[in-house]
Amino acid sequence: MATKKGGDKPTVIKKYANRRLYDTGRSSYVTLDDLCQMIKEGYDFVVYDAKSGEDLTRSVMTQIIVEQESKGETNLLPTNFLKQLIGFYGDNMGQLVPNYLEQAFDDFTKKQDQFRDQLNKSFGGIFPVNAFEEMSKQNIAMFENAMKAFTAFTAQNKKSDQNTEK
Repeated sequence: MATKKGGDKPTVIKKYANRRLYDTGRSSYVTLDDLCQMIKEGYDFVVYDAKSGEDLTRSVMTQIIVEQESKGETNLLPTNFLKQLIGFYGDNMGQLVPNYLEQAFDDFTKKQDQFRDQLNKSFGGIFPVNAFEEMSKQNIAMFENAMKAFTAFTAQNKKSDQNTEK
C-alpha cells in the first residue's frame, strides 16, 4: 500500500519502456487516474524509470495535470495563466515562479480549510457564500498582481539588458 504524506518513505512507482506504471507497494500496475486518486487521498509516491532509475515524478505529475485538463470537466488552469507561465520559461524571473506558486497554493489551501471549517460550523445555519467569494477574490487579486509585477519587472530588465548591450 502507498505511504501517506509524511510517512516513512514514499511508494516507488516504476515506469517501464512500454509506458506502464508499476506500483511496487501494491505489486500491481496502475494508471495515471490511479496516481491522481492517490494524490487526492494524500499518498506520497515517486516515479522512477525502471531501466535507468531516473526520477520521472515531475513528468508523470505533469501528465496527470494534462490528462485532467483535457477531460474538460473542471479546468483549473486558465489560458491566460498558461500563457504567462510559458512566458517565464527561459526568463531570469522564472526562477522565482516555482517558490511563488508554492507559497500561493499553501496560502490558498489554508484559506480553503478555513472555508470548510466555516461550513461545518454553520451547517445548520446560514451558508457563508460571501466569505468564500471574498477569499476567492483576494486570492485571485493577489495572484494577478504578482504576475503583473513579475511581467513588468521582467520587461524592465529586458530593456535594461538591451540598453547595456548597445
